[in-house]
Amino acid sequence: MSQQIQLTGEIQPQHHGQRLDQVLADLFSDYSRSRIKSWIQDGVVHLDGSPINKPREKVTVGQVVTIDVTIEDEGRWEPQPIELDVVYEDDQLIVINKPAGLVVHPGAGTPDGTVLNGLLHRYPELSDVPRAGIVHRLDKDTTGLMVVARTIISQTALVAALQDRLITREYEAVAIGHITAGGSVDEPIGRHSRKRTCMAVTPFGKPAVTHYRIAEHFRAHTYLRLRLESGRTHQIRVHMAHLRHPLVGDPLYGGRLQLPTHSSEELTQTLRGFKRQALHATMLQLKHPVTGEMMQWNAETPQDMVHLLDVLREDKELNRDQIDWL
Repeated sequence: MSQQIQLTGEIQPQHHGQRLDQVLADLFSDYSRSRIKSWIQDGVVHLDGSPINKPREKVTVGQVVTIDVTIEDEGRWEPQPIELDVVYEDDQLIVINKPAGLVVHPGAGTPDGTVLNGLLHRYPELSDVPRAGIVHRLDKDTTGLMVVARTIISQTALVAALQDRLITREYEAVAIGHITAGGSVDEPIGRHSRKRTCMAVTPFGKPAVTHYRIAEHFRAHTYLRLRLESGRTHQIRVHMAHLRHPLVGDPLYGGRLQLPTHSSEELTQTLRGFKRQALHATMLQLKHPVTGEMMQWNAETPQDMVHLLDVLREDKELNRDQIDWL
């Protein structure tokens, strides 16, 4: 299935003087660097209306980039028999509970074996819906609920609802450190200036708001419930790291392993062995795109996080005499 698209963007201050291919990979992160490079070489990329065919061309702040191209994404996505935990389905939408380790959408380094491939196998009609109906994504190692549209009409409505902040997404997470009270983080997020696989709080990023509240305190960790107003890449992980309370196990933003004093062998092993960010999309609420009915789904805490919480509670009880805030 071919699709004519036009991408537009403006060169931001942090991009000034950088190579065109690097900047476009930041501005249009849904597309691989190799694809962007081929677009430049094919002459379909324009800066201020002039075609540019050199990937190493240096850009200037304020320049407007446009890309007019025909893509055939859906045609190369193959159905694959991947097990999906479907918690709800009707003729308009699907809600799944994604496990850790499963990528949502094919991309650089993961051409298949994704949620999308599994959806195409279980619901062949999704080949007629852009991105196989996927409305929003979860990181590879984030677990929990995500909604998929079964028709173009429903996808359009759900994407609009997401943009208008009419879909409620609540997460649970375990953060490093003692967070005294709930609050909000209202900080823009964009691509990290040096680490291309990371995001960061930056004044030139896109607006992002995360609300969090305390669910439970431990000696040196905090169990949180969080809600998103926006849906930027790695948003919760970046915002909590910005507060200097990164999530347990986060390979990108967690920093060096921090063990509480007098940690038991079980706590030490549990923290060392937790190799993913402790983040789970536990609640999803939205209006049905056709009927208008308000609907809500909840996903139980995954077993690895249940074990982590149990061990942290045991550690807290064993060391109550050392905790001055109890």
